[in-house]
Amino acid sequence: MRNRVRVPAVLVAATLMWSGIALGQTKPADCPKAEKVEGQIVKVDMDQGKLTLRGADGKTFEFSASKETLQDKKVGDRIEVTRRMPEGCK
Repeated sequence: MRNRVRVPAVLVAATLMWSGIALGQTKPADCPKAEKVEGQIVKVDMDQGKLTLRGADGKTFEFSASKETLQDKKVGDRIEVTRRMPEGCK
């Protein structure tokens, strides 16, 4: 009889502790939201795999991209880019 009560009690306690740990994890405060940026390319750095884009509001953004993606991009091209959230912000 004791085992019948003990096993469910242990399972309930473990579930409550595990859910409390999961709820206690928060995203870092500096996690940006994923957003689309439309603008003009102002710099392409093939060596470092970086692209600098000036948005319509004049702000500049730097993006990392593969060399395959960057090879057909040039200064002056207008593109739309979706910013991804950094690791740890998902």
